[in-house]
Amino acid sequence: MTFETHLDGLMAQIDSLDVVRPVGRVTRVEAGVIHISGLADTARIGDAITVARQDSTALSGEVVQLRDDILVALPDAAPDGVSLNSRALLQPPFTIAPSDEWIGRVIDPTGAPLDGRPLLQGPVARPLQSPPPPAATRRALGSRIDTGLAVMNTMLPVVKGQRVGLFAGSGVGKSSLMGHLAQHMQADVVVIALIGERGRELRHFMEDVLGPEGLARSVLITATSDQSPLQRRRCAWTGMAVAEHFRAEGKSVLFMADSITRFAEAHREVAVAAGEAPVLRGYPPSTAHLIMALCERAGPGLADEGDMTGIFSVLVAGSDMDEPVADILRGVLDGHIVLDRTIAERGRYPAIDVLRSVSRSLPAAATDEENDMLKRARRLLGVYDRNAMMIRAGLYAQGSDPEVDQAIAAWEDLDAFLARVERQGIAQSFKQLDLLLRRVKQASPPRGRGNPAG
Repeated sequence: MTFETHLDGLMAQIDSLDVVRPVGRVTRVEAGVIHISGLADTARIGDAITVARQDSTALSGEVVQLRDDILVALPDAAPDGVSLNSRALLQPPFTIAPSDEWIGRVIDPTGAPLDGRPLLQGPVARPLQSPPPPAATRRALGSRIDTGLAVMNTMLPVVKGQRVGLFAGSGVGKSSLMGHLAQHMQADVVVIALIGERGRELRHFMEDVLGPEGLARSVLITATSDQSPLQRRRCAWTGMAVAEHFRAEGKSVLFMADSITRFAEAHREVAVAAGEAPVLRGYPPSTAHLIMALCERAGPGLADEGDMTGIFSVLVAGSDMDEPVADILRGVLDGHIVLDRTIAERGRYPAIDVLRSVSRSLPAAATDEENDMLKRARRLLGVYDRNAMMIRAGLYAQGSDPEVDQAIAAWEDLDAFLARVERQGIAQSFKQLDLLLRRVKQASPPRGRGNPAG
């Protein structure tokens, strides 16, 4: 970044300062929210606010409700030290101003650095929430992206601008898979929003999962589980706004959010404080629109912009794919990848259940020949899965069904293929799959042999 750009960023920050601001007074503190008078005429839902404490520190929060001449604010921390008639100041709306210097850095949802080094703001401030590109004028999905994994290069391809859900329970390798994609997936910039993660896992993700190479091309935004629901919810919006900045610059961006479940849980706390009823299996009705609005912001940009490929993770408790967050995401995304605990327990990583996963970029993302290979591989996996219990129990007699015989012959190699880390690109992944299917075909007995039904 040049000196002129640094100066532009500094001048933009100075220009945003207000000399005069209206002052309100605290009238009530109850149920974790603060009632304030004197600001209802100028405040808007979502505005930032600070409340003075008795120890001369300030408590930040956000306006969540307006009632006649009273506004209700949800604070970022417990309202300890706040008293009646404490001063309350309305702050400018939350914005961030990303720049290329943010790449390789770790920040919080307000854009403040967390890695102990100063971070200069860019010249243009962005709101945390903005509309997606117009549906009629944004570009179509782009070409296939090399993911560094054979299974996602072939059977579950990802194309530029695609939005994919990653559905997994705890402890099945979700974070490791996301770290691998952040390191090896084709992209100019990677933006990762860690929403509600355990504090100790941030450094582990930075150093061990993401690694120095992955971090060097990434912007990491994090709000840990002990932070307020406002910060955790804001984490996803900040990450998306940063990704939109780089997309507008013409870059190919990989945006990763871990996890949308914690984003929805944070919104539930805020919405309930605002008076919304949790009627959707514990979630407020606004949850669906909130998730859809976030996901729609990802994808291809306008004609002169880049693209944003999105990976949105979902914590699926008890493999319940019909719980509200998972159900909402499946309907709005361009594909979903399901990680299965039984696959992880037998030691195959990534533990992707191909039969329960789908990429809506197919069949357009592959040639006719490649699609034929994928159909055959899926059919073999499906046949083995349907007969797995009988095969493992020793109840299947070889030769009873040629298709089952092929599935048994292919199973070990196919399972190894699904765990293959691919260093040589998409074409090599398809070449390996083709060789595997040819070996199975050559090893299979002619139809009718050992099966009078033919």
